[in-house]
Amino acid sequence: MIPMLVLASASPRRQELLRSAGIPFDVHPSQVAEDILPGEGARECAERLSREKALAVAGQRPHDVVLGADTVVAVDGQVLGKPSDAADAARMLSMLSGREHQVITGVCLVIADKPSVASETTLVAVSEYTE
Repeated sequence: MIPMLVLASASPRRQELLRSAGIPFDVHPSQVAEDILPGEGARECAERLSREKALAVAGQRPHDVVLGADTVVAVDGQVLGKPSDAADAARMLSMLSGREHQVITGVCLVIADKPSVASETTLVAVSEYTE
């Protein structure tokens, strides 16, 4: 049996990246809650979530290679989670206006129950804007 690459995410952007690279894959989204732990840094959060997602799916697809990923945004050392509503989204966007913030993507590849985790941080500058 030839192992299949399994993407532990429903993200259209991650799927597009794999397709554009010509890599065949299956999609099997994890059901991992994307909670930020108290005191957890952005890199640690992105890496932990990518590992949890990949391991959750690898448990269901043990003969395949599983790719988990998670991206978080941090500004002034504060990790921004998913906004709870439109007002929360507006609050977060106002924090980014005219500033630089970090976008951290953690990735985890699980092969034969062995996870390998890495992350990349990108600085993003946002122009100042009004409401």
